[in-house]
Amino acid sequence: MTRIDNLPENLTANWLRFDQLSNHDVHDLLRLRQNIFILEQNSLYADIDGKDPEALHLMIRNRHTGELVGAIRLFADLKNGEARIGRVVIAQEGRGGGLGRLMMEAGIDEARRQVPGCRIHVSAQAYLENFYGSLGFETVSEVYIEDGIPHIDMIRSG
Repeated sequence: MTRIDNLPENLTANWLRFDQLSNHDVHDLLRLRQNIFILEQNSLYADIDGKDPEALHLMIRNRHTGELVGAIRLFADLKNGEARIGRVVIAQEGRGGGLGRLMMEAGIDEARRQVPGCRIHVSAQAYLENFYGSLGFETVSEVYIEDGIPHIDMIRSG
């Protein structure tokens, strides 16, 4: 799959379909999302939503420890010329160094590789509106509450 530019040397990155994820990968992915989205953000919601098998997953691991430090899932819809990036998650130890930007840039690049010229959708936590805006996403909804957290819909044009 595509390479991620500027990834720190202590990290590895792989795009994997669900059927390529090992049992260990699935465990680590669900644990990371649980730790951040449910426990840290105190949001009770059904993370296991049945959509992971349809997604392409970016897995960012610490090269030395093997720990999963970041992940996103990408849905590419060739038929409609659109893509969706979601479940963007970074472990506490991976924050503050630009990893989120690198992950989103990789997601945008992979979406465009899968579906050239596509529009890309995100349902963003509202406090991240400026971050996503800096990546070319435009707000297309009012703030709404999803799983107890303010969100907005944003789209990056094709």
